[in-house]
Amino acid sequence: MKKLFISLVVISLYSCNSNKAITDIVFADSILTNYSSPSAIKNNAADLQFWQSRITSNPGIVNELKYAAALMGRFHLLGNIKDVKTADQILIKIDSTFNHKEAAPILALISHSILQHQFKQAENYLQKATSIGLKKYDEHAIAFDVYFETGEYNRAYQHLLAIKNNNDYGYQFRLSKWEHYKSNLEGSIAAMQKATDLSGSDTSLLQAAISNTADLYLHNNNLEKAQELYKKSLQLSVADLHSLLGIGWIALAQDKNYEVADKIFKFVATKNASPDPIFKLIQMAEAKGDKKMAVQWANKFVTMAGHKNYGNMYNKYLIEIYNDILNEPAKAVSIATSELENRATPQTYAWYAYSLFKNGQLPEALAIFKEQVSGKPLEGLELFWVGKMMMGNNKGFNAKAFFKEAYKNKYDISPAKKIDIESISGIK
Repeated sequence: MKKLFISLVVISLYSCNSNKAITDIVFADSILTNYSSPSAIKNNAADLQFWQSRITSNPGIVNELKYAAALMGRFHLLGNIKDVKTADQILIKIDSTFNHKEAAPILALISHSILQHQFKQAENYLQKATSIGLKKYDEHAIAFDVYFETGEYNRAYQHLLAIKNNNDYGYQFRLSKWEHYKSNLEGSIAAMQKATDLSGSDTSLLQAAISNTADLYLHNNNLEKAQELYKKSLQLSVADLHSLLGIGWIALAQDKNYEVADKIFKFVATKNASPDPIFKLIQMAEAKGDKKMAVQWANKFVTMAGHKNYGNMYNKYLIEIYNDILNEPAKAVSIATSELENRATPQTYAWYAYSLFKNGQLPEALAIFKEQVSGKPLEGLELFWVGKMMMGNNKGFNAKAFFKEAYKNKYDISPAKKIDIESISGIK
């Protein structure tokens, strides 16, 4: 599932008519009805075949790196985590063969570790890569990626400054993440739009920037603009299933068009092996009040996302499911504890505190909140969870304040949680 880097407390909101249907049903139906395997998948298959044959006839670092990159390309298209694991094995073998003296395989392993939310591992690889010696841009760009994810924000920012170049795609993409963290959503959108302009002829870079901009507009409650950009990306290539899920989310969360949302989520599940569309189906079942179906989809999700191959990639969602759907908070506490070992940020501490609260450990939960979470930027889901904790502590006024902040990001939380906030706080 594509990760949304959201850490906002107060943002300016676009106006949005809550009664207005946003989803372009004709467009969505056309995608589903006329879908054919996109050229990106066909081109990737050809690349895999070519580089695999080159390895057979002429093994060497370049050919093996290219083959590993093609495997990662297939993962991003089809979502099979086994491709990532195979690519990692190839890169580890290259690194060992060259006695840890070549930077290229280690740089790739850093990116793969971040993708899999193995952030401490990424930091270890970063130290190895810098000891070898990297080009200035590569060193600072990948260091920003690592330290931003591990919550070392001041350190990350220094690396971002070191690659400052307003005409560089990579800088603008990272700047967007930074501005988002700093609660400057307008600046985040502007940077991602600049990245779009700098993507050149590379469709994959262009689609990444467009779909991320759409996510930002969705977060900012500007659903019309988000829908427009999701469509724009899909018009470039239907390989962007993230944008298709985005359209499905608008159909669910705004239009309450369960039929269209259901078709989109189930369609994506047939084209992509990741657990992402299954999570959307859980949220749809919750929105419909179908608790039995929500549990069924939740069990399917934890079976998929809880597999060892995914590592920590879906910890946040597993914590939510165990706490709020399957009523197994002890499992959530265990996952949250391991997540803190991986990266200790205000967000992950909020996950831990809420899990303790759900597990009947309110005093411990409140202590963690006070020491590690209070006053820090949080996402909508974490704000909702803190509100629940405050209610559990009979702090109704404080709870409503957190619910109010969470509601400003109401399209980042599930429709069921949005309804819950409305019923508790009277917010509309």
